Amino acid sequence: MNRALRLIRRRLIGAIPVLLIVIVGTFLLLETAPGDAVDAYIVSTGGDAGLIEALRQRWGLDQSPMTRLATYLWSLSHLDLGHSVTFSRPILDVILERLPNTLLLMGSATALSFGLGSALGIVAGAKPGSFRDRFLSIGSLALYAVPGFWLGLVLTVLFSVQLRWFPISGIETIASGKTGLGRALDIGRHLVLPVAALGFIYLALYLRMMRTGMAEAWRQDFVLAAKARGISLRRIVIRHVARNALLPLVTMLGLQSAQMLGGSVVIETVFSVPGLGRLAQEAVASRDTPLLLGIILVSAVLVIAINLIVDILYAFLDPRVGASEATA
Repeated sequence: MNRALRLIRRRLIGAIPVLLIVIVGTFLLLETAPGDAVDAYIVSTGGDAGLIEALRQRWGLDQSPMTRLATYLWSLSHLDLGHSVTFSRPILDVILERLPNTLLLMGSATALSFGLGSALGIVAGAKPGSFRDRFLSIGSLALYAVPGFWLGLVLTVLFSVQLRWFPISGIETIASGKTGLGRALDIGRHLVLPVAALGFIYLALYLRMMRTGMAEAWRQDFVLAAKARGISLRRIVIRHVARNALLPLVTMLGLQSAQMLGGSVVIETVFSVPGLGRLAQEAVASRDTPLLLGIILVSAVLVIAINLIVDILYAFLDPRVGASEATA
């Protein structure tokens, strides 16, 4: 327990400079882009030079970039993400409104890809070189090569337009008045296609990794010793081969969190899911720099938290991992 607490403390301390680099780097990168929120506003609504100057003063865009960066960092030190010029609301409120939808989408897609991918990987790796191994390996490679947005559009045309099994877009039926279990089932129906489009791509990756790890484990001495003792094949696969092949997948689970969060931008746009990904697209379109900074900051915190959980889980599965680091 003490080792886990020390590991958490070291990871949290190391996250501070990472977040600072993300904030400063993103701010400077956005400053190099042409135009700002006032330009986006004037293009959509129109206005004269007086209105432009008044808006720049109201939104603080008449100050120098370094002044605005210092002001933003000072606000962050008080846990204030600023005010969105697009929604005319505190940024933290807007993000907390959309964050649960993204977490639900990511969590469901991760469970699908990791659970089903690992299970199919065990099936393929139980007999390397067999027909089912070749079939699943080739199928996973073909699935991994499919772009997420294209898969989402195909699923929409097939299951929403033609078969009419699932809703085309949204997170739930608008003004349905459903509560409790009825609302949960309605949200579940809306999430089937987005979760499938996001999860199937990474399912193929976990399948191939599990299959490769099991193929390597079959050649290890401890597996040969288990065979010599007369242990059943089923027990060898589950208790020895699959368990050792699972460790790289846990590592990949943390690394893939950032990519899945980025992939949710496309999937949320395709299926009109009101999450962080779609909010980021709206912030870019309206050049709402404070909102975009807040989204990127929350996303970075989310990725760091997921990797921290993975580190703890990895250390739990293999006590040798991180032991020297935690005691340092």
